[in-house]
Amino acid sequence: MKSFRKELVIHTPTRRAFVNITPEVEKCVRESGIKEGLCLVNAMNITSSVFINDDEPGLHMDFERWLEKLAPEKPYNQYAHNGYEDNADAHLKRTIMGREVVVAVTDGKLDFGTWEQIFYGEFDGKRDKRVLIKIIGE
Repeated sequence: MKSFRKELVIHTPTRRAFVNITPEVEKCVRESGIKEGLCLVNAMNITSSVFINDDEPGLHMDFERWLEKLAPEKPYNQYAHNGYEDNADAHLKRTIMGREVVVAVTDGKLDFGTWEQIFYGEFDGKRDKRVLIKIIGE
């Protein structure tokens, strides 16, 4: 069995953003030379997320509105965590959207369903964050 590891560094200019990282992950699959296996894509920060969904702007706006209803950023004093940083809502949003995804690698390609893409979700941006890509297989 072979393994491949790479980290992406993502810096969003806004506090919240959704970034399609599918092309970068596909590049890693090609670099790995692995034809059959599994690809883990993992957010390496507690206020960011990795998830799979459709790359449709209206859906991304729906995510933003839905997450803001579930875990509104303000008022900051509604959260016990806020004090050192005002980012409690970002921790909650990450929990809702998830930490990582695992995608099968078949014949050297990500084995997606219809419309599936891999996204990085940022909920407390404006600084460098890391995403781990780990591919194992033959």
